[in-house]
Amino acid sequence: MDLIKSFENEQLKSEITPFNVGDTVKVHVKVKEGNRERIQVFEGIVLKKQGESNRATFTVRKISYGVGVERTFPVHSPKIEKIDVTRRGKVRRARLFYLRERTGKATKVKELKNY
Repeated sequence: MDLIKSFENEQLKSEITPFNVGDTVKVHVKVKEGNRERIQVFEGIVLKKQGESNRATFTVRKISYGVGVERTFPVHSPKIEKIDVTRRGKVRRARLFYLRERTGKATKVKELKNY
């Protein structure tokens, strides 16, 4: 067990931007196309966070051309360049799945003023 934990600890990123559910984030993801690599930004609201250690993941939802798109990212993935928090959301629950049924202004999350 110690061998597994030591291997997992090597995979962890040292600097992770702290963010919570309800925050609007920009996730800079490395995308490989052929032999080239570029960074693509995925911006949306964090719906959920789950797991711990190197298995931790978070799900981000955005609306693209009128269609909801959700993407789940591993927190400690080497494909994630960085995570920028653009807005802090004021929410009272851990999972924001109710945003899936809402459209337009109803999908707004109140902004946390003092952070």
